[in-house]
Amino acid sequence: MKLFEFQAKELFSEAGIRVPRGVLIGPPGNETGANDAEKAVAELGGEAVLKAQILMGGRGKKGLIRKVFSGRATGGPAAVADELFSSSWHVPTILVEELVTAERELYLSITVDANAATALVLASADGGVDIEELARTRPDAIHRVPVAMERGLAAWQARALAYDLELEGDRVKEFAVLLAALWNLFRQYDAELVEINPLFVTSEGLIAGDGKVSIDDNSLFRQKRYELTRDHFESDAEYEAAQEGIPYLQFDGDISLMCAGAGLTTTVYDLVHYEGGTIANYLEFGGPHYRKAKRAMELCLQNDSKVILIVTFGTIARADVMAEGVVEAIRELRPDRPIITCIRGTNEEAAEKTLRDAGLEPLFDTEEAVRRAVAIAAEGKTVEGRPSPPTGGQS
Repeated sequence: MKLFEFQAKELFSEAGIRVPRGVLIGPPGNETGANDAEKAVAELGGEAVLKAQILMGGRGKKGLIRKVFSGRATGGPAAVADELFSSSWHVPTILVEELVTAERELYLSITVDANAATALVLASADGGVDIEELARTRPDAIHRVPVAMERGLAAWQARALAYDLELEGDRVKEFAVLLAALWNLFRQYDAELVEINPLFVTSEGLIAGDGKVSIDDNSLFRQKRYELTRDHFESDAEYEAAQEGIPYLQFDGDISLMCAGAGLTTTVYDLVHYEGGTIANYLEFGGPHYRKAKRAMELCLQNDSKVILIVTFGTIARADVMAEGVVEAIRELRPDRPIITCIRGTNEEAAEKTLRDAGLEPLFDTEEAVRRAVAIAAEGKTVEGRPSPPTGGQS
């Protein structure tokens, strides 16, 4: 689970890591926010940065981080806040933060190196940049320090990294203390990532200009401080899927995927693209969710797709049970678009009979199922704005 910037900075501040002074405001009419950008900017000295609180990178490039000044007739705090709240990005809150004058900007993060089974501290003297692009073009600019989980971060490792970043004097000790605090947060909150970018080097010390914290979803049963809310997701379907524990990704194509098995779902995703189709959503209802066909189809139907492609291969997740679930879902939900089914695996014969009895044509070749779905999406046949009644392998 990703935290919003203001949540990450709350953790930083509690851990003793300095952050800019800030005020969180909500949209007009929202009682949880200050709702007054002008007042917030004035409290911060008349100059501030308005930062849209959404879970995505590159906010500055998308115009979601804006510098504002009090007293301006146009482009002032209130106008910019209204512009952000009314944008298509569905901004729930804005962090109004004081401007920071920095001598330098650093990059600092701790993540997991799954291959080496260690934590990995990443740091660079080039902060405030796209770290992925920096890794591609100038990999030598990124310092990497592996840290054994069972041993933890050593003080000498933190000090050595400070020297690598060309920090001097009191800043070396300050950086070592900051990194130790960041490490403690990483462990305490079962994080997959903690990041400060940029880390401002100022005349007064080190200040976390931005913050990211991503908590391992598998640890949420014990990380009770933060809960997933609708604001963490781009669509209702994504949020509802997360509540069910169903792996789901939202896209904007024509074919809704409803597959069992993460590897199979990814393979079908690739096959659709190879055939020239586009994906409306990725949904994987295998494993412990193979009895949730109805709920899975409900999520798919929230998309403006042209066809639902169901591909499964069940071993423990039985094919006959999934087929029964699909037929029940069609009967109760009465989908307004064609359905393609390719359900294989344990008790496949019973699954085939269930599908045929329901008027469906069971397919047994995944690539053929993909081709049919892509062809239907390409035809785009509609009846009063809805997909035409099914034929052949469709329900």
